[in-house]
Amino acid sequence: MSSNLFIGLMSGTSMDAVDCALIDASQNRISLVDFLQIPFPRELKTQALATMNTGAITWTQLGDLDIELARLFASAALSMAQRHQLTAADIVALGSHGQTLWHQPTTTVRGNRFTWQLGDPNLLALLTGITTVADFRRFDMAAGGQGAPLVPAFHVAQFASRECVRVVLNLGGIANITVMFPSGACLGYDTGPANMLMDEWTRLELEQPFDTAGNWAASGSPDEGLLDALLKDPYFGKSPPKSTGRELFNMHWVSSRAGEKLKSLPPEDVQATLLELTAASIAAAIASHAAAGEVFVCGGGAHNLRLLRSLRDRLPGFSLDTTARLGIPPNAVEAVAFAWFAKQAIEGKQVDFRPFTGAARPVSAGGIYRP
Repeated sequence: MSSNLFIGLMSGTSMDAVDCALIDASQNRISLVDFLQIPFPRELKTQALATMNTGAITWTQLGDLDIELARLFASAALSMAQRHQLTAADIVALGSHGQTLWHQPTTTVRGNRFTWQLGDPNLLALLTGITTVADFRRFDMAAGGQGAPLVPAFHVAQFASRECVRVVLNLGGIANITVMFPSGACLGYDTGPANMLMDEWTRLELEQPFDTAGNWAASGSPDEGLLDALLKDPYFGKSPPKSTGRELFNMHWVSSRAGEKLKSLPPEDVQATLLELTAASIAAAIASHAAAGEVFVCGGGAHNLRLLRSLRDRLPGFSLDTTARLGIPPNAVEAVAFAWFAKQAIEGKQVDFRPFTGAARPVSAGGIYRP
């Protein structure tokens, strides 16, 4: 086994699981060794989602979440090490994204912008015995960026093509695109909701965590009036750089724009409309940059077959596949990216997030916490 091993840990806005990737970075190549997912304990997920949805939290709740999330992330890293009979000394570093509690890319009333990810990296380093790189987003914000999306920098390093326009589409809770041109130019930003609203509606109506393969959405018919009302949100018309999250796109946002339609429509029609909201906003964003090319999908939404069909219909000039064709399974891409960011930080290399976040200059990929 190589001595150039890194672990990446990622938990997104959907909070389905902690994603853990083990990579081998020998010979300046990124090779995925293994990938696993540790499901969120139900009570921890409920507490965290309640906090994110309401914005209300006590100091005790904040401290508890920070510690319990660190323990969960540590269990994922230790499980990976045990699977491969590795000791802490065998792993150069781990990169932990943490769990976003709040993302504020626009200014507060006092003129500040901030982002906050939980999962105490001090405790994570001590529990695992592995040098930990964390707190990635605030470095970018300190340099004037929005702190998101960050993963497009990895997309460019790993997936760029000189043959045609290539788009990497990440379908997590939020959707983001990385558009890479044959010239080497690139840009990336959050387009709006991906799985977040569909997952929340499925939990409310079916008491299930998500709509498997989009089958429930496929059983309904999208309501054009509701879709138009949702697409009128100013976020969709904003120019990049831009980033967003649960703070904007949540069920309160849907109900405030839907009015009585949310109560009068069959639930499956609402789900079909939310799926088309995701597809329409993504397709419009991609089409604004190119008429043809390749789209490679990653994230949990890559398994939503109904959503992929809608994207194909809306982007006739683009081929569509998953990142598995490029060598990394769609569920693993973000965790691999944060392992790569950890590598850059440990090696003292800055990462250029400027085309994606609007930062004034390249920055260190994260802070380093040694056990």
